[in-house]
Amino acid sequence: MSVASLRYAHAFADVASTAHLDAAAAQQQLQDFGDTLAGSQQLHEVLVNPSIANEQKLRVIDAIASRIGMFPQVRNFVAVIMQHQRLHEFSEILSEYRTVANEQSNMAEAEITSAHPLTADSRAELEAQVSRLAGGRIRATYKQDASLLGGAVVRIGSTVYDGSIRAQLQQLKQKMVNA
Repeated sequence: MSVASLRYAHAFADVASTAHLDAAAAQQQLQDFGDTLAGSQQLHEVLVNPSIANEQKLRVIDAIASRIGMFPQVRNFVAVIMQHQRLHEFSEILSEYRTVANEQSNMAEAEITSAHPLTADSRAELEAQVSRLAGGRIRATYKQDASLLGGAVVRIGSTVYDGSIRAQLQQLKQKMVNA
């Protein structure tokens, strides 16, 4: 991650905090713009083309902002990134912003991988346990991996909690080899 991406992320976090923006909504708006940018080579070419006037580029951003329903502060942030020729770092800036916003709101990102689909009750119970591990609120994303056999693997930042049957079998195997 570049120092510039981190600076932009912190700057926008300060703006969002000062303006009392809903951090989740702002993140989603930035993600929607990023998805739009990544999905359209033509849009990317227009916004990075130095021969196209900034006023025209801003009109394009305004059209996208109205479709996405961006907060004015989000629109202005995207415009600053474009004007400072940092669109190639947009996904990195967004990633850094997520981290900064989560820290400010005491929210942790948790990736939960299970062997089978989880019911709503199972998810709620698991999220409550993961929240205790994280020491605060979490935003969970779910994946499936049938090779786990059962149980779940939880990743919070760089920490992994492996409660899968596969891991338990590997530990048992290692104990038997060592014995």
